[in-house]
Amino acid sequence: MREVAPSTTFAFSLLASLVRHGVRDIVVAPGARSQALALAAEQLSRIGVSGSQSDSSVGEQVRLHVRIDERVAGFLALGLSVETRRPTVVITTSGTAVANLHPAILEAHHSGVPLLILTADRPEELRGIASNQTTHQPDIFGRASRWSIDEPAPMPESNVAERGIALAAQASSIATDAHAPGPVHLNLAFREPLSSTPTAEQLAALLAAVVSGDVVEHDTAPASSATTEIPRGPRTIVIAGTGAGPEAEELAHQGGWPLLAEIASGARFGRNLIIGYRELLAQPELADAIQRVIVFGHPTLSREIPALIGDAERGIETIAIRGTRSEVYNPGHNVARVLDSVTVAETVPGQDTDREWLGAWLTASRALVAEHEAETLAEHPETKSPDITTSRSETPASQRIFVKAELAAVRATVTRDMLVDAVWRASWPHDRLVLGASRLIRVADRWLPGKKIPVHANRGLAGIDGTIATAIGIAIASAPALTRVLLGDLATLHDVGSMLFGRGEERPRVQVIVGNDGGGSIFDMLEVAQSAAEESIERVLFTPHEVNFEGLAEAYGWRYVRVSNAGELERALTGAGAGPELVEVILAR
Repeated sequence: MREVAPSTTFAFSLLASLVRHGVRDIVVAPGARSQALALAAEQLSRIGVSGSQSDSSVGEQVRLHVRIDERVAGFLALGLSVETRRPTVVITTSGTAVANLHPAILEAHHSGVPLLILTADRPEELRGIASNQTTHQPDIFGRASRWSIDEPAPMPESNVAERGIALAAQASSIATDAHAPGPVHLNLAFREPLSSTPTAEQLAALLAAVVSGDVVEHDTAPASSATTEIPRGPRTIVIAGTGAGPEAEELAHQGGWPLLAEIASGARFGRNLIIGYRELLAQPELADAIQRVIVFGHPTLSREIPALIGDAERGIETIAIRGTRSEVYNPGHNVARVLDSVTVAETVPGQDTDREWLGAWLTASRALVAEHEAETLAEHPETKSPDITTSRSETPASQRIFVKAELAAVRATVTRDMLVDAVWRASWPHDRLVLGASRLIRVADRWLPGKKIPVHANRGLAGIDGTIATAIGIAIASAPALTRVLLGDLATLHDVGSMLFGRGEERPRVQVIVGNDGGGSIFDMLEVAQSAAEESIERVLFTPHEVNFEGLAEAYGWRYVRVSNAGELERALTGAGAGPELVEVILAR
């Protein structure tokens, strides 16, 4: 019987052990040097791994996802891990393939998302001699990886299976560390033969060795976190950035404090939620009275919040909740304390929540929202809902007035406010909503009301890359739920390769909603628009395009819907199908 190549033995041992440690998704990008890993992943996806730590009597099924582009593969893995809260394995070959993972790894690093990056490499004797497709891969991701190891090529005489088992245990433990989850990079050298095909008996023996192997155990107990009790006294606001979670809303409710929650915070709901917080932070009667700020997550959608916290002259005490991100949010290095978690001291006789403080914020917020709605209606009167009483009138003139108003509302041009509001209203608690780093997320953050639904945005570095791939990962992992993606045209074009699925793979319910205004209109809102020449902005910032999105959808096998008015938008959102769909919404610049 032909012996199994060391590369194949190592690949099966490593991947099967990672599955035993909780991995359920493997993303593969093609390549010759990584073939042992890719082939092992494909076989494991068909046969599973018996002897799972969660239940030794079952065979765990592994989902395999194949992508041509490594950048797409990295962001797909990110989305899978965001939804499953498990580390996802990414496999690539050597050279530029590794570098293409960097954007997704940076996002995972700054957002605290566990990934297991397996990159194939040349053995020591082929390095530094200008060998084809070879560069310096060890520690290529620098501080963005929680742990990086340059693993020598497995040799026939070495304990190959045992090494794969031990490496899997250590890598999965570090990637899922409760205090600081994130990417782990295993740079794996392979010598020829780069793979072999084990017989059924050999494969069974390999998996049996993994199941019965002495796994290197690491402390995987939940991280203990100290809870600090804080007094009610100072006039406090609770700020929730991306990834804050419901704990921020719970604390605001417990303390009776205003809650300033970004759209992707996971805390944008509850009775204490303040809408229009940017404008309110510019009102001295409110902002100047703030004495304490408690920050959850990573606020990125306004300039007012970092300006408030970073201004040492205000004398505001700022408390940051640590979370699982790699860095603590600390504008101007002005955060006084960093805590694991907080709770509010119980009230004592004569002391109650500061109802006037909360009331002032809520009253100002409601007035601001009403003013915004009035301004919007004045600017777009055709969007006003028709008077339902006129539809019941027996007077033909009144009925004509109703029909005319109804037609005007249906035919109304879609605005950004209308778009984000319609998507928000159409999304249910069991759906998923992903927001791209476009102008639309700021519109949504500014005026949308509270609603407890799962919202994700890649705000670790707030790049426009990888939005569709991340959303598809979330959609696959949350099936059969519907995942909606709302983003701009440039963010869509930046990640269009993500629309390509592997043959025979699941095509989830994902609706990519593209607000197409012909370019990057977000730059029209920045200071540069007041200082640079219009033609310069047009060429290098707005970056106009004439892409045919219908043709794009057809090329990738997606259903396409074009929206140019309010009625078409409503039909598109309520008519989401069972597979991937691209909805192009025409917007004015």
